[in-house]
Amino acid sequence: MLKNLRPVLARVLLPLGRALARFGVTPNMVTFVGTAGVVVSALFFYPRGQLYVGTVVITVFVLFDMLDGAVARATGSTSRWGAFLDSTLDRLSDAAIFSGLLLWFMGDGDDRILAWAALFCLVSGFGVSYIKARAEGLGANCDVGLAERTERLIIGLVSIGLGGLGVPYVLAGGLWLLAFLSTLTIIQRLIETRNRLAEPRQRAGNS
Repeated sequence: MLKNLRPVLARVLLPLGRALARFGVTPNMVTFVGTAGVVVSALFFYPRGQLYVGTVVITVFVLFDMLDGAVARATGSTSRWGAFLDSTLDRLSDAAIFSGLLLWFMGDGDDRILAWAALFCLVSGFGVSYIKARAEGLGANCDVGLAERTERLIIGLVSIGLGGLGVPYVLAGGLWLLAFLSTLTIIQRLIETRNRLAEPRQRAGNS
């Protein structure tokens, strides 16, 4: 849903990318630091129930991780390896966020139902990304869906952060909303991939 904002965001981040590039920072360095920060923060703060502080720290690293593309454009060093690395490490970051939350629900949080919701969000998030990657590997564009990674991160982090501040029901509501949107996105991508992979066969049958 937010992919139309990417060109605007790219222009905003480009000056920061140029500044980092002047200090010798490479895109892969940004990717590694951003991912490490998210993973360590999520697995340190969330299992302890420090949801608000953890979310603030995670958000800082998520925003920093977004600069890898800006640095790549500033240095002219975009590469397929960099894109692969960024996508792969994004999966680790997402897994760490929901794993940390799951550990809290299973421990001091003592809420088995929301633990299952967090687990479903983790697995369905991988499903959303895998379907797109597998479809593109077969030559089918699958850039559709209501809940891409940006939307999932916003919903997840906002609900976790507000839940950490004691706002009632927002954490549960956010997780169930995320679970629903992720499921819907999986269905959308399955249908889109089926349609696109079926197109050549249909044309061959009509010729």
